[in-house]
Amino acid sequence: MTDFQQARAALGARLRELRTSRPGGRLTGTQLAERLGWTQSKVSKLERGRQTATVEDLQRWAEGTDQPEVFGELRALLHGIESHHRSWRRQLASGHRAVQENLNVQHAQSTVFHAWQNAMIVGVLQTPDYARHIFSCYADLHRSPKDIEDAVRARMQRQQGIYDHRRKYHILMWEAALYSLVCPPPVLVGQLDRLTGAIGMDTVKLGIVPLSAPVKIPPASGFLIHDERLAVVETWHAELWIEDADSVATYLRTWQTLQKSAVYGADAHRIINRARHSISPR
Repeated sequence: MTDFQQARAALGARLRELRTSRPGGRLTGTQLAERLGWTQSKVSKLERGRQTATVEDLQRWAEGTDQPEVFGELRALLHGIESHHRSWRRQLASGHRAVQENLNVQHAQSTVFHAWQNAMIVGVLQTPDYARHIFSCYADLHRSPKDIEDAVRARMQRQQGIYDHRRKYHILMWEAALYSLVCPPPVLVGQLDRLTGAIGMDTVKLGIVPLSAPVKIPPASGFLIHDERLAVVETWHAELWIEDADSVATYLRTWQTLQKSAVYGADAHRIINRARHSISPR
């Protein structure tokens, strides 16, 4: 069971306790469902940790069990869950800008970054035009508000860190990411030019894992590690913030394993140029 599942199960157990130890007498799941105007299956799923409650669900549960004073406790438990498992549906309810600004806060507190991207250009090296298309793609996927320009500005603000000599960026990308046409070819060409300009920066160490390189593990999901204290992993449905030391160490070990297959400097430059000329031969 993952940390997220354990936390959701713990919240469910607390909800069950509130129902069964109600001051006015124990309620059955069916009785509580009738009080709240829910199906009995929703009550069951929440108590068994099979469904994540909303803030409104928790407030109604506290009131429905005649214990409104516990709402603050329940909300804190939910916050603990969401601080690690941040569903895109909830995060993007008001658009991408808030997500980027939350990342900016973590970025400001960090000095050493290890990044791996297998499907697109890593965010800290994206051009504004490329970032616009990335945000637009995900806004369409998640049917979220298209605050694209605000999101781009927030991401560009974070990129100022690569000009800060106190920060170090250890970036790895799979060669496949250089060919991914998630944007029009001219935009991707400009993006690849931006990558070549990052090679040689004293704050950035950019490695490319060639498609032909033998790899010791599959080049799967992208992630970013902040100072070996926080790993941020993006999935299709959620963003995971992982803080326990053993799990962060696993991601760092993953990065180090992939890094053994990477090339740097002139070799990385040649791979990027090869991708660029395949898109725009001139």
